[in-house]
Amino acid sequence: QLAGFNKYKYSALDTNPLSQYIMHPFWNMIVKVLPTWLAPNLVSFSGFLLVVFNFLFMVYFDPDFYASAPGNKHVPYWVWIVMGILNFVAYTLDGVDGKQAHRTNSSSPLEELFDHGLDSWSCVYFVVTVYSNFGRGSTGISVFVLYLLLCVVLFSFILSHWVKYNTRILFLPWGYDLILFLQVTISFVYIVTMVVGDEAWYEPFLLNFLYRDLFIAMIIGCALCVTLPMSLLNFFRSYKNNTLQHNSVYEAVVPLFSPSYWCPALNWLLLPLFLVVITVNLGVASSLESVLLYSLTAVFTLAHIYYGVRVVKQLSSHFQIYPFSLRKPNSD
Repeated sequence: QLAGFNKYKYSALDTNPLSQYIMHPFWNMIVKVLPTWLAPNLVSFSGFLLVVFNFLFMVYFDPDFYASAPGNKHVPYWVWIVMGILNFVAYTLDGVDGKQAHRTNSSSPLEELFDHGLDSWSCVYFVVTVYSNFGRGSTGISVFVLYLLLCVVLFSFILSHWVKYNTRILFLPWGYDLILFLQVTISFVYIVTMVVGDEAWYEPFLLNFLYRDLFIAMIIGCALCVTLPMSLLNFFRSYKNNTLQHNSVYEAVVPLFSPSYWCPALNWLLLPLFLVVITVNLGVASSLESVLLYSLTAVFTLAHIYYGVRVVKQLSSHFQIYPFSLRKPNSD
């Protein structure tokens, strides 16, 4: 299986005007500041850590998403400017990691997997973090809608990689890029919140159209009106040009249902989840539901991290490279 990576070549196409004319020129300037000994994976990981820090920062000050609602204790104003700066720096690092890889001639399947794997986690963190601006108050956004928005963002991410699986070209999704580009706006929103206060976002900006409605429309609209049609267009263009990598419908849709060709019928993580659901619903441990939920979250997260570390180690060993250094193992 690892031998197949030796023939793999990364191919991506970014046709988004926002990226081409604004962000890429900016990133081209920033990457020149980075030292040439800095590994691209370290750039990716540093940006990801800033995203996680922002998330944990907001968890501390607004654990239940009610802090922005009228009548509640608000997040300190200085927190917003810190989050705005860190959010922009994280977005910038995510934009220059690939350029650093080309600059240092260190591009590899590991670098792509590492970058996109962290991006898949960041989809959750940045949506949940900006959700605190609107909160769960009477004029806020329900938790169910938040979950729906998370699914929409992940849908955009998965769809672009599904198209790549079939065409061998990663067409960077316009909708996902628009959402990420709006991280610049999100950084601006954080700073504006520091200046005008949380209550400003609960005021209608057009008739009775609230800022929360704009937030929802932005994410859903980008996915359904931009990412979905552009992805399908790229897929059918490849079909028309007879460049699809998989001829059967089954082979084309396999990644949408399984992360591998042959998925185990049972995953061991289902056992503790099954036991917790049964005991809570039977009333045996209903008072411990929150504790059990947090415990399962910790176990599943650690299991996912362990899986990621093992994959990185395997690929690093296969390509004879260090994940966070440009030095070669045989140079020691």
